[in-house]
Amino acid sequence: MDKNLKKLFLDRKKALKAYSDKILFEGRFEDLGHTKIDLTRESRCGAGEVIYGAGKSPEQIIEIMKSAERRGENILATRLSESAMELVKKNFKKAKIYKEAGIAALTPKRIRKRGFIAIVCAGTSDLKVALETKVCSEFFGSNAKIFSDCGVAGIHRLGAVLPEIRKARVCVGIAGMEGALPSVLAGLVKVQVIALPTSVGYGASFGGLAALLAMLNSCSNGVSVVNIDNGFGAAYCAHLANAGFRRL
Repeated sequence: MDKNLKKLFLDRKKALKAYSDKILFEGRFEDLGHTKIDLTRESRCGAGEVIYGAGKSPEQIIEIMKSAERRGENILATRLSESAMELVKKNFKKAKIYKEAGIAALTPKRIRKRGFIAIVCAGTSDLKVALETKVCSEFFGSNAKIFSDCGVAGIHRLGAVLPEIRKARVCVGIAGMEGALPSVLAGLVKVQVIALPTSVGYGASFGGLAALLAMLNSCSNGVSVVNIDNGFGAAYCAHLANAGFRRL
């Protein structure tokens, strides 16, 4: 190898290692005492940090959101209580409140949406989780649409909207009870299906465990599974698949 070329290669390798060390070990975060806010999450992972509201006090949520507001960053807060949503509304006049989903968002930076995520929901009882999935997907930068009440108890309802669902780059299949919908859906589309079990169901559904196990044991190809009621997790996975999509 040419000496100059070798030196250039080694210099760049050294610079890359130094940059990696800086990101990993020096890190950039803001310490609020109760929370260390990750300031480089978006540059590393493609989406900024999101507040998981359950278990945090309304005051802690407000402080985290004010940090994002000072930096002019978009911020999303999920799993908010009624009191937390009221406090967000009081402190941030431009905040968007999605009451049914338990979500609040501040978006000073314009979000440019791309592609299409089909959120296919088995029953009306699953809609809260579906709404969390939709709001999060759109916050990350994906177009998303909910197709509600398409469960297997009336499979013809799925057939009625299937032509539009097939235009999606990725699907999220949401179901409680026996959790059959994602398996059926995956047998009808050419894209990845992210299976999202919900806690909807009677006693033997065990709070969504029956649906989770059914989805993990799906015999349909292309099914990935997230945790029970985890609309945020499904949205994140779906957005990454949507952003890097190539149609077969």
